[in-house]
Amino acid sequence: MSNTLTSIGNATLIFKENNNPILSTDPWLGDEDPAYFGSWISSHEIPKSVKSEISRSKYIWYSHGHPDHMNPESLQRFKSNKILLPDHYGSRIFKDIKSYGFDVDVLPDRKWIELTKFLKIQSITTHRQDGILLVEFCGKLFINLNDAGASTCSRYIKKISKNYSHSFMFSLSGYGDADMINFFDESNNRIEPYAKNKRKVGEQLSNFAKLIGANKIIPSSSFHQYQREDSIWAQEYTTPLENYNDGIDKNLKYYPPFCEIDCNTLEFRELNPKKIIAITKRPEEFGDIYSDELEKNDLDLIKKYFLRKDFINNYFGFMNFKVGGKDNFIRMNSNSKKGITFQVPRNSLMTAINYRIFDDLLIGNFMKTTLHNCSSLYEGPIFQNFTYNIAKYGDNGNAENNEEVKKYLEEYKKRMGFELIINGLEGQSKLFLTRILINNPKLLEFTKKIYSVIK
Repeated sequence: MSNTLTSIGNATLIFKENNNPILSTDPWLGDEDPAYFGSWISSHEIPKSVKSEISRSKYIWYSHGHPDHMNPESLQRFKSNKILLPDHYGSRIFKDIKSYGFDVDVLPDRKWIELTKFLKIQSITTHRQDGILLVEFCGKLFINLNDAGASTCSRYIKKISKNYSHSFMFSLSGYGDADMINFFDESNNRIEPYAKNKRKVGEQLSNFAKLIGANKIIPSSSFHQYQREDSIWAQEYTTPLENYNDGIDKNLKYYPPFCEIDCNTLEFRELNPKKIIAITKRPEEFGDIYSDELEKNDLDLIKKYFLRKDFINNYFGFMNFKVGGKDNFIRMNSNSKKGITFQVPRNSLMTAINYRIFDDLLIGNFMKTTLHNCSSLYEGPIFQNFTYNIAKYGDNGNAENNEEVKKYLEEYKKRMGFELIINGLEGQSKLFLTRILINNPKLLEFTKKIYSVIK
């Protein structure tokens, strides 16, 4: 019997038994379907034969709702497949796609589910609305971290991985552009992103693997590029394919990102998909006209969206939406001097507000974000910051006021236990260290290595 795993696209894994595709994960067909309001496309083509295998998979598992994982256009191709989802608090994705007629099940958190005699899976959720998938296939363990990172449940995963001789890790990695990096200070100077340091990606991947006890590494969730005229500037911060193994620990086995692995013998062959040369496209092709001003009632909708989130309303003094060249202020806590100005075209802004996908604006990196008296959108007390309260708790978890957020975090405390508190403290420590060490990349990398050894 031929049991294989194919790694292809941005974050897609295909598990096949006797050449029959059983399970595919996060199938974004990014060579056809752009993401983040047209800003992102994939770095490489997905061969037609592989697309056919994805379509014929009995099960499709999605980790979370970002459009480079669950892309709305790509999703439409899989109405005949069984969709599997992590048990995210609020069940937004389940409710949304169920209403469109998809055959969808929510997997119980941290419980093994047998799909075939040779393949079983375990889905893990995190308080950041990311999903991790553990797959036991042919006696090997495959740990698909996606965008969740290694720290949110590393101790739990490590207890499982120690029972396997062969454990593979798939994880988001790279220089760091797969996040909001289009920031400016009040003097209109670009705040250089950490991605400019172009750290050794292999060292990062190795540290992740050690945290969870994996002994084999395949980069994943990292293969995108920019095509919009107003985001193409970020292209220089993407990671070349050949740099992902730079700094891999000698005790860990590295596999290339796009390959097919025989899960019995662990032999592999590279797929060498065709690299896509991005053609720069104007924002107008995606409905964005920068001269468009807010229309009647737009500002009221924006206010309702932000002011119903208690933390945002209390932590910030104002937000300003510069649309069509005009400022539109929302006044919040008069005792706070902290604020944010978003310069963004009306069409994408109102789409993000109406569909509750504001994170897509940030990650698309065409919206210009100016910080006033604050250091980042992750600034704030433990578990409380702009990004968490808007994108994670609010948009995806349906938790907006203080009481709802409290219940949200209490649920994840039950699921994650002590690791939730540890992760929160780590997040605060990392933010503090990054502020201090951002201009000293060598010292920052040294600190990370020490941290991974101590942990």
